[in-house]
Amino acid sequence: MVKKIIAASAFLMLFASSAFSKDLPDFTDLAEKLGPSVVNISITQVVHANPNAGSPFGNLPDDPAINEFFKRFGIPGMPGMPSGQEEPQQDYKSQSLGSGFIISNDGYILTNAHVVKDADEVLVKLADKREFKAKIIGADRRTDVALIKIEATGLPKVTTAADPTALRVGEWVIAIGSPFGLENTVTAGIVSAKGRALPQENFVPFIQTDVAINPGNSGGPLFNMKGEVVGINSQIYSRTGGYMGLSFAIPIDVAIDVSNQLKATGKITRGWLGIAIQEINKDIADSFGLKSTNGALVAGVEKGSPAEKSDLQAGDVITKFDGKPIITSSDLPRAVGATKPGKAVPVEVLRKGAVKTLTVTVGEMPADKDEVADSSPKGVTKPEINRIGLTLKELTPQQKKKLNDKNGLLVVNSQGPAATAGIRKGDVVLGINNNDIQGLDQFNKQLAAVANGKTVALLIMREGDTLYVPIKIADAK
Repeated sequence: MVKKIIAASAFLMLFASSAFSKDLPDFTDLAEKLGPSVVNISITQVVHANPNAGSPFGNLPDDPAINEFFKRFGIPGMPGMPSGQEEPQQDYKSQSLGSGFIISNDGYILTNAHVVKDADEVLVKLADKREFKAKIIGADRRTDVALIKIEATGLPKVTTAADPTALRVGEWVIAIGSPFGLENTVTAGIVSAKGRALPQENFVPFIQTDVAINPGNSGGPLFNMKGEVVGINSQIYSRTGGYMGLSFAIPIDVAIDVSNQLKATGKITRGWLGIAIQEINKDIADSFGLKSTNGALVAGVEKGSPAEKSDLQAGDVITKFDGKPIITSSDLPRAVGATKPGKAVPVEVLRKGAVKTLTVTVGEMPADKDEVADSSPKGVTKPEINRIGLTLKELTPQQKKKLNDKNGLLVVNSQGPAATAGIRKGDVVLGINNNDIQGLDQFNKQLAAVANGKTVALLIMREGDTLYVPIKIADAK
């Protein structure tokens, strides 16, 4: 009887294992077919020596005390570095690795901008072991996409016609690349989320996966089960420097649009409004009297920008751009960036409870803009701490000039609720609850009018950037 039970159990386990394996995808044909179109990229950069370049501990900071220590005593036990003897300082070559994939038979290759950044030489190694020096056609820092070219023909290319919007969460995907220099490594996983917005990455709706991605995979392709490229593996979230189950890829439609512009002109042209925006959370919605957290909150408007010319104002909530709904703040930069400069578009905003439609003529995004510097004079004559823990002072005429003649209040000290909310010494308060600052007396009156337990939103400028900071007024004791 015992033997029969054991035999039956073994049969059920074998059956279950067989049934389960039929549901798992087979990646063998895809790996064999797609592998030749993926390349290994080796970057060489000449690093100029600093005064500590000879140190076995790397590039130490240029600190006089450290320099003097090594001049006097050398590095004990290090060959070639006897006490008191200095090695001649020399430039050296730094090498790094990445991945890429061929998008045309005549040698155009897509990779990440950060892979080829500051490269003095780019070497591409194909799956068949041939090596070519590559030319950088162009790179776009904002999307982290770069286009490079090798002089070769008849190369195997990938299919880039996939529609990333058709991807479904839970769908199987595979990556091929060179993690830690291990060429043509295949890893698999599923799509974990779509349209992810990452800090400081406003122009890319990232595809999140749990595919194993490690250093060296950057720039490699992410394929669907049809063998189509759906993204470029770009970033990972990690506390260790290695894979932790959170990987992010640039959608292929974004990458192809960038590569086409780089190929045609060597640069990227994007639409630009000239505003600073931020996400609307519940506290900000409450302080502004908003019914939802949808939209992008305008935290600042650059002087002379298309936004200023169209009467967009700090405190406006943009709910639609060119007819497209703006659900989260990250939706807006993508919509604006994809708009051709010079086009006049309708922008729907919510301003102090009323819906307005403005017409904005989109400008061209400058390559790099110098932000307004925030100046912080020292000392106060009569320090007074207000009910949220701020000590404020009127700006001097010189400081106002640096802020394009805006009124504001300098944060001399921050403690209590204000400090907890993140306001720092040196910040400049430009507005309170969607009202511009006229002066210290006006600010104090408006602050006094906010009931205990309610939230007040302060518009803050910090190092040229503006943002709203919600602060809850402590209940009276």
